[in-house]
Amino acid sequence: MAQKKASLACADCGNRNYSISVSSTPKPTRLEVNKFCKNCKKYTLHKETR
Repeated sequence: MAQKKASLACADCGNRNYSISVSSTPKPTRLEVNKFCKNCKKYTLHKETR
């Protein structure tokens, strides 16, 4: 199966900082990871967006 691209958006400012590859099969939940946001200059929760 092919991989699709998705991005991780900051939960605070909404900036899309990271891009990831995900499987094309639908999942019930989306990925949530603590990562560093360049705009907020701190570690925040990033959620998967398509």
